[in-house]
Amino acid sequence: MQQLLDLVKQAHVSGDYQPLVDLIPYARVLGVQCECYGEEVIFRLPARPDNIGNPTIPAIHGGVIASFMELTALFQLTLQLPQPGLAKIIDFSLDYMRAGLDRDTFAICHISRQGRRVGNCSVLAWQERKSKPIAQARAHFLLDTDKES
Repeated sequence: MQQLLDLVKQAHVSGDYQPLVDLIPYARVLGVQCECYGEEVIFRLPARPDNIGNPTIPAIHGGVIASFMELTALFQLTLQLPQPGLAKIIDFSLDYMRAGLDRDTFAICHISRQGRRVGNCSVLAWQERKSKPIAQARAHFLLDTDKES
């Protein structure tokens, strides 16, 4: 847990959040990247042949999109927690709005409410324009409240 706390502090100072993303093996498999634009943190899922679910279109597998969006929410919560820890998913609801084609996909997470035990957030994923999302999600996480027992 101390390693995570140190990495979050270091990331806030340097503005480079990629080492945090790389802590999660599945995020590395998908190729998830994290980029900062001012105070806004945007996650990127680069176009990769391994992420294709329908080769005839070609389109990104729906499970890859869902995982990418869940990871986006998890990372955003981790960055905003006063005492960083990995939250546990309680509920995740996803609406697919259009096909995720074989191109870079972006996601951003907005924390709606963060209490002592539960964090609520929404995630938006898009490809060419943010105004044309490919999916949107709502998520609830159980926050790690273990204070060095």
